[in-house]
Amino acid sequence: MDGFALRLANILVGNAEESAGLEITLAGPTLSFGAEALIALTGAEFDAMVNGERAPAWRPLRVPAGATLSLSRAVRGCRAYLAEAGGIDVPLVLGSRSKYLRASLGGKGGRQLHHDDVLDHHVPRPLSRSIAARLAARRPDFVAASWGAGFSFARSYSAAPTVRLLPGEHLSLLSERARAELWRAEFLVGVQSDRMGYRLEGPVLDLSERRELLSEAVTFGTVQLPPGGSPIVLMADRQTTGGYPRIGEVATIDHSLLAQLKPGDHLRFRPISLEEAQRLYLAREAELAQARAAIALNHR
Repeated sequence: MDGFALRLANILVGNAEESAGLEITLAGPTLSFGAEALIALTGAEFDAMVNGERAPAWRPLRVPAGATLSLSRAVRGCRAYLAEAGGIDVPLVLGSRSKYLRASLGGKGGRQLHHDDVLDHHVPRPLSRSIAARLAARRPDFVAASWGAGFSFARSYSAAPTVRLLPGEHLSLLSERARAELWRAEFLVGVQSDRMGYRLEGPVLDLSERRELLSEAVTFGTVQLPPGGSPIVLMADRQTTGGYPRIGEVATIDHSLLAQLKPGDHLRFRPISLEEAQRLYLAREAELAQARAAIALNHR
């Protein structure tokens, strides 16, 4: 759901960004390490402890063999991400290591993890081994790196963010009143929301005209308007096409803010141009590239 947080967790431990990690939603697991590991936690704020010692997020952590990592409930945000050096060893399915529960594809047998499941990892890269060796030289047991992601990366997730929205193909079909409400109103993330889409509750958005639409491609962040007039924001497990009017597209830079919302949270929309959305996206990608280069340079 929060692809940016997972990418950054992988960068912090020297992995390729597409390496498989754990997505932890609302309440964390307890994990026992059968061997020494280099890990990083990003995303939502959880109270995380390794053998009773606080485990800070957004930085590399060396965990000794036999240690236990425990995460409580989410304090801020909804989803945390755990990356381990080497990446979790799960098969490629349709070119991806992601898990899709609705179709029982990917991950560990296409299912959620169960008590006593064992997760293996691939052989860590030389960069990962160098980061781990530096940390082991400081302290033989659990140790957190003195460096990590800067403030611009460690975003402050909010239960009521303002999300930037590009005008959709069918925004002009909204009535004048509905267009004003789209930008003015605060919407509630409804209880029927899930990984496929967030059902928003708030003012009913009506159309100035009814039009039969052909199904068209949709993507993460597409805002659809079904006949009832309550918008749906499509998320990670969305379908590939849809026939409802597409009234907006959430800018990629704000997908993380969406991913960290849970039922009962709120959001507002703010218009953004395509040019500004592209500029912000490219600026963040440049920051990630600088982070990768800096870590590699400091651990040659």
